[in-house]
Amino acid sequence: MLSKRIISCLDVRDGKLAKSVKFVDTRDIGDPVSTAQKYYEEGIDELVFYDITASSDKRDIMIDVVGEVASKIFIPFSVGGGLRTVEDCTRVRLAGAEKVNVNTAAVANPGIITEASEALGAQAVVLSMDVLAVPVSDATPSGYEIVTHGGRTHTGIDALAWAKKGEALGAGELVINSIDADGTKEGYELKLTRMIADAVSIPVIASGGGGKPEHLYDVLTEGGADAALIASILHFGEYTIRQVKEYLQGRGIKVRMV
Repeated sequence: MLSKRIISCLDVRDGKLAKSVKFVDTRDIGDPVSTAQKYYEEGIDELVFYDITASSDKRDIMIDVVGEVASKIFIPFSVGGGLRTVEDCTRVRLAGAEKVNVNTAAVANPGIITEASEALGAQAVVLSMDVLAVPVSDATPSGYEIVTHGGRTHTGIDALAWAKKGEALGAGELVINSIDADGTKEGYELKLTRMIADAVSIPVIASGGGGKPEHLYDVLTEGGADAALIASILHFGEYTIRQVKEYLQGRGIKVRMV
């Protein structure tokens, strides 16, 4: 049985580590480079770096910060935000990232998933999905809609259909980020995560809402996720990575201990 992965998310705005609640009220909370190194030394399995305003500001990702983080850690490192072309994705890989996250650009041009997968390998391409609960309709029969530009733009695209299409186009992993749960620390969106995990054969990473180790246990079991992404509980010192992993291991979840 494969180990479940614990991943930390570094949301970066203007070169600083930031955190929001439901994608609003964003505030700066520290330095992404030193935080990345700290989490690496404490035993995090992977790190995800999101330049959270690159797409909405219509600018390129901060490649210098990517390179600084990559020089400090020696674990899988995934980067997203403002990646619009295969050339953008290649620049990020050359800066030291092992994986690229595509989100807004993939909705505008789904072909970038296939192009990046063919150029870099499917294992290096992650489709990140920002998802909002909406009324069930003909357009969104799952009851979940894809939104873009940091949650600012409604697309009318059904989240379950988009997940399946992303896999078919060549994505190697999916990040399912629930905007309704983001930053609340009240638990992951289990229904959404399970729905998508059951529908695809590639790894699913649950994101949004992790507030205590019990929430990770729930999403890795009931939610069917292959990995859980955490941010606030680490950033604000509420739990350490070791505490989270020891709790999961004590409840029978296979995790990598340092």
